[in-house]
Amino acid sequence: MSDSLSDLLGGTRGALDATVPPLAFAAGWLVSGHAIGWGAATALLAAAVVAAIRVSRGEKVAAVVGSLTAVAAGALVALYTGHAEDFFLIQLVSNAASALAWAVSILIRWPLLGVVVGVLLGQKTRWRRDPDLVRAYGRASWVWVLGQYTVRTAVFGLLWWSGNLVALTAARVVLSWPLVAVVLAASAVVLRKSLPADHPGLRQPRVPEPANS
Repeated sequence: MSDSLSDLLGGTRGALDATVPPLAFAAGWLVSGHAIGWGAATALLAAAVVAAIRVSRGEKVAAVVGSLTAVAAGALVALYTGHAEDFFLIQLVSNAASALAWAVSILIRWPLLGVVVGVLLGQKTRWRRDPDLVRAYGRASWVWVLGQYTVRTAVFGLLWWSGNLVALTAARVVLSWPLVAVVLAASAVVLRKSLPADHPGLRQPRVPEPANS
């Protein structure tokens, strides 16, 4: 396959950046003697620094603002409930929702991996007229459902229930860029092996010719 799935989806750089605010939250919380306010302030400061770096690299402002908003929301939830582990509650809910959304998308033959890659390649929905691509994207999307979102939901859920912030933070790091790298590689392999040997690749959907009337 001529296209790198990792390159198309942005690789692991974004996932690596996403681990900095949670680490900062845990560090601020620990150093301050378990003060959630200090943890929240440290996380927001770290998120702001990461955002500035991402903007300087030319990344889209909307994506950067979205990341900042997610950190701020997590901090507000923890401050409101008074439980430090609730900083990760939004992450837990979003991963559970993502697992469900991706699974449903496969079942209705609109696999989200195909939707995302199709948009990035400027194909819109043209890829859906290629049965081989629809099938391949569906199989590769299951890697994301089971290998990423379901794993995260199970691990985050258990650790959140136990109230172990340090373990939650460690899991957030391990299940971020290392897991993303594994899922990207595995889904790329599944995608490649699911396409016929003579298929021209992701950029060239094989659209059946319309039948002559």
